[in-house]
Amino acid sequence: MIDHRPIVKRTLLSALLIVVLSFGNKMAAQDGKTLFQDNCAQCHSVVKDMTGPALKGVEDRVKDKKLLHEWIRNNSKVLKSGDPYFNNLFKQWNNTAMSVFPSLTDPEIEAILKYVREYKVPVAGPDSGGGKVPDGKMGDSDNAILYGVLTLILAVIAFVMLQVNANLRKLADDKDGIPSGEPIPFYRNKTYITLLTLLLFVVGGFYVVKGAIGLGRQKSYQPEQPIFYSHKVHAGTNQINCLYCHGSAMEGKSATIPSVNVCMNCHLTINEYTGAPIHREDGTEVNGTAEIQKIYAAAGYDPVKKQYTGKGKGVEWTRIHNLPDHVYFNHSQHVKAGKVQCQTCHGEITAMHEVYQASELSMSWCVNCHRTTKVDFNNDKGDGNKFYSIYEKYHNEIKAGTRDSVTVADIGGLECQKCHY
Repeated sequence: MIDHRPIVKRTLLSALLIVVLSFGNKMAAQDGKTLFQDNCAQCHSVVKDMTGPALKGVEDRVKDKKLLHEWIRNNSKVLKSGDPYFNNLFKQWNNTAMSVFPSLTDPEIEAILKYVREYKVPVAGPDSGGGKVPDGKMGDSDNAILYGVLTLILAVIAFVMLQVNANLRKLADDKDGIPSGEPIPFYRNKTYITLLTLLLFVVGGFYVVKGAIGLGRQKSYQPEQPIFYSHKVHAGTNQINCLYCHGSAMEGKSATIPSVNVCMNCHLTINEYTGAPIHREDGTEVNGTAEIQKIYAAAGYDPVKKQYTGKGKGVEWTRIHNLPDHVYFNHSQHVKAGKVQCQTCHGEITAMHEVYQASELSMSWCVNCHRTTKVDFNNDKGDGNKFYSIYEKYHNEIKAGTRDSVTVADIGGLECQKCHY
């Protein structure tokens, strides 16, 4: 009699693999929050204007869903079509082109729009002080945990089915008078042991590789600083330009931390905080006036006598954003030449009290930005960066209509030596 057990095992394992992959892909395709965080959150919030406009109500503003999908995938093509809404939007946002996402499928775009449509501002207590984007920086690992649990459940079900199949097979053989041995216990079954070994090898390898890739990265890192400096109060409420404190970001390699003297330019006259209550991450309220006194101590300034004592000591700020030593990054090249907004890399800094690292700052994150970001290319009218006039080939392609824009990748932004010594 033909032994069908190997066939049954292979069939069950194949079915299990197909179910897991299909279910996982379906969930990933429909996970609008994750897609939003991965593709949109660097420039957009659901409810607030950032580098780009707030996305809440976008489907009401753009009734043509096909056109909206086309805009997300390739906005330059839509602009060339002369659509009045998107051309006006482009002008309202200082002619800043949106990144293109040609790889997004219709179901993925629909998942993002569904997330935006159904998004509700989280109900919270007093201002926590973290200033995080409402879309959240936490919970990115929830889906991985869910997939892991589902895979484990399906694996247990498959194991139980294999055991039931073995017992039923033995009962059928006994009924037909076919001699059969006792089923081998699972802990002695070579097939089970091999499968378990392979599973442990794959899972262990996955987490080892994941851990190795994550070495040196510190997304969401949010240290407590010696003085509670609120970017939300300074850059948000009072609208102090980033370059007032970080002026070297426009002209130099590093943005640098401003000296205490820069703080004293304002706080010589502003000696108490009278704004809205500020809270730390743990919910405790911050005494803004007491924090200003710390600035005076660091500057060696006596606010009563209104004179410097000469006993000041610099503030030992804790660095948040840091790149490996072998990585070259120039702020002026991005801020001045590339006209990249601070929020693109640092998140919605104007809504943060205690600053945290909003972006991954990984190699893949930088490379993806270079692939999609358009440079300020020089044109026939003399607009744009004159340096790019040397790229005669691209100018000819633009004139011929075979190219509509030039990205950082086109001008060598993916070459290794651009970012590595």
